[in-house]
Parts: sequence; C-alpha cells; structure tokens
Amino acid sequence: MKNVIVTGGGSGIGRAICQRLAEDGNHVVILDLDESAGTETVGLIKEAGGSAECLACDVSSTESVQEVFAGILKIDALVNCAGIASIGKAADTTPEEMDRIYGVNVKGIYHCIHFAIPKMIQGGGGAIVNMASMAAKVGIQERFAYSMSKGAAVSMTLSVARDYLAEGIRANCICPARIHTPFVDGYLEKNYPEEERAGMFQKLSEYQPIGRMGKPSEVAELAAFLCSDKAAFITGSAYDIDGGATLLR
Repeated sequence: MKNVIVTGGGSGIGRAICQRLAEDGNHVVILDLDESAGTETVGLIKEAGGSAECLACDVSSTESVQEVFAGILKIDALVNCAGIASIGKAADTTPEEMDRIYGVNVKGIYHCIHFAIPKMIQGGGGAIVNMASMAAKVGIQERFAYSMSKGAAVSMTLSVARDYLAEGIRANCICPARIHTPFVDGYLEKNYPEEERAGMFQKLSEYQPIGRMGKPSEVAELAAFLCSDKAAFITGSAYDIDGGATLLR
C-alpha cells in the first residue's frame, strides 16, 4: 500500500483527489488547516472501504509543515492541492494580500516538497503533483496575485523534475480552468443577489469552450494517474484540464 500525502484534502478538488487515490488502494494522509473538514474526508473514505488519516497543518508555516512531515515515515507520492484565491489587478493588490497568496500557494508547495523529497529519496523515489492553473499560461482579468502563484507552481514543478530525475522522483502539475466546487457557489452567493446567480453561473460555465465547468472528479482522475506507476514515463509536464479554455484564448 502506497502512502500518499494530499494537502488541502478537506474540500473541493482536494477531497475528490483523496477519495480517488483511496479507491486505488493507497493510504491517504490528508494535511489541512481545517482539521474538521479533513476528518470529514477521512470519514467518507473509510465509509467506502478505504484507508486515510488527517493531520492538522498550516502549509504556509515552515514549523507546522516540518513538524508534520517529521512524523511521516514513508512518502510515495505528494499532491500539493492546498491553495487560496485572490481577485485584483497589480495596482489593487496590497503587499499584505501578495504575501498572503505567496505564503499559501507558493511557499506552501515549497515547504511540502522541501520536507518530502528526502523521505522520497530514502524510499527509492516518488511522485509529486502540484495544482497549478490555466492562469499560469494565459492572462486572466483581475487575477494578478493568484496568477503569480500558479506560475510559480509550474516553475517549481519543472525544477524538481529536472533536479531529481536520478533519484527516481517524478514531478508534474495540473492546470485546470474553472472547476465547479463549493468555492464557486460561495463566490456567487457572496457577490451576487439571488436573482443574478443563475445567469452568472452560466457565464462562468461558458468561459470554457466545452460549455461547462470541470468536475472535481475529473481533476482527481488525472491526479491519481500521475501519482500511479502507470505514469512512470511522465515527468516535467503541465497538464491542461480546461475544456479548451487555454487552447482558444
């Protein structure tokens, strides 16, 4: 049984990835700042007959990540899915907001790969999957800080893939367009009156040329494949899963 670490596994895409990895017979270790959400994911996995546990972790904190990883003896794969969003142009983005996004979306990935790689080397190799975004490849309006962080996710992926080939570590990343998660529903509820939400939901869906948002389960299928031995010949790649959005921009 492989030991797979997933950050941000308490909800949305992260939860779907955890469930899919468990279906493949992996033991899933969920790292989430919201321990109750992560524990809920563990419950869902165990109800389905899978194996999982949750550890409270703030990926933006060096000390928190170091402490958690010190207690994990074996790491076969790492999925960095924890992330936060930001809306705003360069002139609107405060230094505090820039630091907030950098802390989770960039430093969070760095922290986890920094402490995971030695354990992977000790175990003879492993797979790393980082959650990036189509925002790393195309200009999306009013997503300055977020796009910065996702561009960094792609660059870190490529660096790790090149630097640790000889140690048997593969690194890839996933670049989704808009995925229908509770975050999307919360965004609509927070920013639009009830009578406008259906129309805005449709507009957000049509941003993808295929005519809909992606499903967390679809991203999870790709993540599980990249973590598996079936992807043994794949490293240093950034996979679009975007309903044609990157291609046609």
